[in-house]
Amino acid sequence: MEGKVRNYDLEDRLIDFGVVLCGVAQSLPRTSIGTHIAHQLVRSGLSPAANYGEAQSAESRKDFIHKLKVCLKELRETQVWLKYGQRLGLGAPMGLEDAIQESDELIAIFVKSIETAARKHDRKNRSRSA
Repeated sequence: MEGKVRNYDLEDRLIDFGVVLCGVAQSLPRTSIGTHIAHQLVRSGLSPAANYGEAQSAESRKDFIHKLKVCLKELRETQVWLKYGQRLGLGAPMGLEDAIQESDELIAIFVKSIETAARKHDRKNRSRSA
């Protein structure tokens, strides 16, 4: 399929992000702080992909929006833990910086997706009540 642009699946991107975070977590020092941040990164950083998978089977648009908001919440928490690692000088700085950049991009995607889904939900509800 040369010449064709691959439609990048958001779930795959979230899984790839989780894999990167596992690498970052593994690179953190085995100190009490490094271990704590590593555990938090793995916990919050792997959650968005699983929650996004759940969103794909949402029972309603409202449920879909709720699950996207959970993904966003976990991405923002992950970003905070990455920034702690960066500011404390833990791990490979490039790995942390790249992960922070990716979290920025994913957060922007989810903010926009939630806005779009909420707008469609509101539009649908207005047309029902008219």
